[in-house]
Amino acid sequence: MEILDWIQNWFKDNCDGDWEKGEAIQITTLDTPGWEIEIDISKTSIANININWILNENGPQDWYGVKIENQKFNASGDSGKLKFLLGLFKEMIEKIEN
Repeated sequence: MEILDWIQNWFKDNCDGDWEKGEAIQITTLDTPGWEIEIDISKTSIANININWILNENGPQDWYGVKIENQKFNASGDSGKLKFLLGLFKEMIEKIEN
C-alpha cells in the first residue's frame, strides 16, 4: 500500500483549488487486459518534459509502456502492472525533484 499512500500524498500536495477539478489522475482498464494511467503534470516541476513512447515487451502477458506528452504522464501495462506503473511515476518525480 506504500505506493497508494505516496500517490494520495502527491495528489494532496498538488491540489491548488483548480488543478484537482479536472481529470488530474485517471486509472482505467484496457481490453488486452491491462491498465492505463494518465496523470496531469501541468502544475508540477516536470511539466515541460517530453518523453517519446517507450515500450518494454517481454510477451503478451508481460509488457508496459510509458510516455510524457502534452503535460501528461501516460503509462500502460498488462493486468499485473498497476502498482509498477504508479511506481514508475513516483520514481520519475523523485529523481527530478531531488
